[in-house]
Amino acid sequence: MPQRRGAIGLAPTGVFCHNPAPCPVAKAPETRRPAGAEQAEIGSMTTRVAGGGCKRETTWLRAVGRSLAHRNFRLFFFGQGISVVGTWMQQIATILLVYRLSHSSFLLGLVGFTSLVPAALVTPLAGVLVDRWDRRRTVMAAQALAMLEALALLALTVTGAVAVWQVLLLGGLVGVVNAFDMTARQSFVIDMVQRPEDLPNAIALNSSMFNAARLIGPALAGVVIGLCGEWPCFALNALSYLAVLASLWAMRVPCGRRRVAGQGILAGLREGLGYVAGSLPIRSLLVLLGMMSMMSMPLTVLMPLVAGEVLGGGPETLGLLTGLLTAALGVGALGASLALAARRSVVGLSRVIALATGAFGLGMVGLALSRSLWLSLVVLLVTGFAMVAQMAASNTLVQAIVEEDKRGRVMSFYALAFVGTAPLGSLLSGCLASTVGSTATILGCGLVCVAGSLVFAALLPGFRKAVHPIYVRIGIVQDAAGIQAATPAPRPEPSTIAIPYRSAEIPAARRSAA
Repeated sequence: MPQRRGAIGLAPTGVFCHNPAPCPVAKAPETRRPAGAEQAEIGSMTTRVAGGGCKRETTWLRAVGRSLAHRNFRLFFFGQGISVVGTWMQQIATILLVYRLSHSSFLLGLVGFTSLVPAALVTPLAGVLVDRWDRRRTVMAAQALAMLEALALLALTVTGAVAVWQVLLLGGLVGVVNAFDMTARQSFVIDMVQRPEDLPNAIALNSSMFNAARLIGPALAGVVIGLCGEWPCFALNALSYLAVLASLWAMRVPCGRRRVAGQGILAGLREGLGYVAGSLPIRSLLVLLGMMSMMSMPLTVLMPLVAGEVLGGGPETLGLLTGLLTAALGVGALGASLALAARRSVVGLSRVIALATGAFGLGMVGLALSRSLWLSLVVLLVTGFAMVAQMAASNTLVQAIVEEDKRGRVMSFYALAFVGTAPLGSLLSGCLASTVGSTATILGCGLVCVAGSLVFAALLPGFRKAVHPIYVRIGIVQDAAGIQAATPAPRPEPSTIAIPYRSAEIPAARRSAA
């Protein structure tokens, strides 16, 4: 069959079209599509000519995984996926190690506080530097330093010399490393996919990889800790960093790129802060994300208390119950990531963010009121879905509308909202749990999230009004004026008038002229 050009592009087997109507689309005039539109559209549907009609076959898996067509992102996806599994195993092992050494809910909160406060303090500076440094090399250096921290924990645990203050100190050091790692890694995504239209899908897949690791890592950690103790988790985490380092080393990315030059660090920081403060969409998204991050900390910090005090876990089952609860949260989170990866546009994500924030708050309320393991697992499925839907959608929107020369600094403020408020939430969780109990703490945080969702929903009209010109400028949507200008006005047909005593019809224009 000869090649024919339709509304989307060339296809040797038929015509690609938007409309499932019979194939007049083949005769439609040629229209110009944005670069990459053909690949994105073909990735989500295929249409073939069959018996004179168009048959649509949706390929959901291809739509979800279209960013994996980029070699660099594919290497990063699998290498980082292995590393994040190890990170989750170490996180669960660290929490249970501190709880075993101290049996203090306050110290559980303090562990999270000391690991996240340094990240919050250093993150704005990291954003300025990431805009100047090579992003790939920055990520590689951060991953190597994090591997050394895991080896230090392994040595202390195996020798029996580990103490809570050592865990706190190592957590603070790796928090500084994570400030650079998170900022550089988030900014590096656009370099790996190369095509801006694939960026939202890559962000969603990155989130799905993280949350698949959230599912696998805690479950493995619960089994390993129940059999051998905490030290194998630290050993496996140290080994897992080799996978991501190898994937970064194998990438083909131009080296030495400098995005900001001739500007001091403080001036660059002021410019980035002014840009975020002056952008209503970015500012509102980061504020809501910060609130969500702070209120979600009880799900991590207090999970051992929920498993032990509320669900009745004993010394032999505490690790297994904690792993099951965290894994249920990960299953819901993974589902949200895949749902977002299948989306073909960022339009409508602001409403998703508002609904997900409210659903997350209600899920925390349900977890606080539950006294059944199975009910708690179901509630955590919903809670995990809502949590990642809100956070990943916020990440996607921010990266879609940010200017490229400020990407590192804006993503540093995103990281600040994501992890910078978490120390306060971690410390607050520990203090409140030691005072009013874990269930009351989780209940209160859930109600705050519900209130935040209502406030954001009330601001949605102004949010959409502010973000629409950005969407038009970057080509996500087309301006109504542009559509009218591109569409020729229909030619008016001459009106006719029938004269009773004549069989012919005379145009009204000639009649008026007469």
